[in-house]
Amino acid sequence: MTEPSKVIHVRNVGHEISENDLLQLFQPFGVITKLVMLRAKNQALLQMQDVPSAVNALQFYTNVQPSIRGRNVYVQFSSHQELTTMDQNTQGRGDEPNRILLVTIHQMLYPITVEVLHQVFSPHGFVEKIVTFQKSAGFQALIQYQLQQSAVSARNALQGRNIYDGCCQLDIQFSNLDELQVNYNNERSRDFTNPSLPSEQKGRSSHPGYGDVGVGYPQMASAAAIAAAFGGGLPPGISGTNDRCTVLVSNLNPDSIDEDKLFNLFSIYGNIVRIKLLRNKPDHALVQMGDGFQAELAVHFLKGAKLFGKRLEVNFSKHPNITTGADTHEYSNSNLNRFNRNAAKNYRYCCSPTKMIHLSTLPQEVTEEEIVAHLEEHGTIVNSKLFEMNGKKQALVLFENEEQATEALVCKHATSLGGSTIRISFSQLQSI
Repeated sequence: MTEPSKVIHVRNVGHEISENDLLQLFQPFGVITKLVMLRAKNQALLQMQDVPSAVNALQFYTNVQPSIRGRNVYVQFSSHQELTTMDQNTQGRGDEPNRILLVTIHQMLYPITVEVLHQVFSPHGFVEKIVTFQKSAGFQALIQYQLQQSAVSARNALQGRNIYDGCCQLDIQFSNLDELQVNYNNERSRDFTNPSLPSEQKGRSSHPGYGDVGVGYPQMASAAAIAAAFGGGLPPGISGTNDRCTVLVSNLNPDSIDEDKLFNLFSIYGNIVRIKLLRNKPDHALVQMGDGFQAELAVHFLKGAKLFGKRLEVNFSKHPNITTGADTHEYSNSNLNRFNRNAAKNYRYCCSPTKMIHLSTLPQEVTEEEIVAHLEEHGTIVNSKLFEMNGKKQALVLFENEEQATEALVCKHATSLGGSTIRISFSQLQSI
């Protein structure tokens, strides 16, 4: 067996795979100091900052098949202990001035998007490109200015400052990259010099519904998204090796539950293919998830959760999938599936039901009183907060217990409030 090395050998690197694609695959595990593309051999050599970072990457991708643009790539330790080629592709970090900044966000209690970062950094000069990603150090971004002087000014002015009061602190260093490569203009990356880039999401309905035709999702969870979400590891109790996609839910309240409510709950942990209520066992249902990893998250986080006065039993089913029929509800093309986009962010927010729910896609003119009135039938609301982020209204609502918050989520996610279809998730914040 090859001795562990900080240099990783990547095989089956097709011509469609870019340097940036490989960087995104390995950035969650640590700083990448060198990258050499061996195009003639469909291979690449990538050097991490240290051996433990490379070991963590290979251990993770032993359990989760790495895939880029639909192509499986294969990784192993290189026989080289060090790359001696010119350091052209390093992400790097240091004090030598450069027009590209590496920004780490600490205490990130609120989501940070490309738009938020642009608002913060653009006053100091023309921002050409922004790329965001998640790794063990936290949420990070690479920000490329047109001029080095602008990057120096931004670092001097913003280092150590908070984006929001008391949270989202900026830790800014100079990157050693010469140029950022941006392939898509979306919430994770943006090329402000090329607004015509695709967003990676086409044909999405502006009025989403459970049965609307949307963008088909990959049947296997993106290895890079999983690695980015969990910082190169996995949540305690999650193996990452499960391949069973169908979940059996029992001890449901048959008088209160239906397929759409189950969709609202289980879609927090992955995309839903179809759901079937068992007519001969009214308190049982089958839920087919997008892949085995998403099913494992649902089983792990929902086992024992309380809903409509019942404590749920959630286990893997012996059935590999649910056969399509008159008594099944199809969700594979629903625009309400959360993991069609921003998969890494959605994986990161997976948790057991909490007392606090987060509401987004709210109408701009909504009031806190209207939000409370929309939800209060489901339990005692202890506290609520309406706030604006990146020009969009959002809210936090704290219930007396987890069961009430769960009922509010399953009943009111994807409902209409003031003409907008609202989105509800569990929040991991402890207080407002």
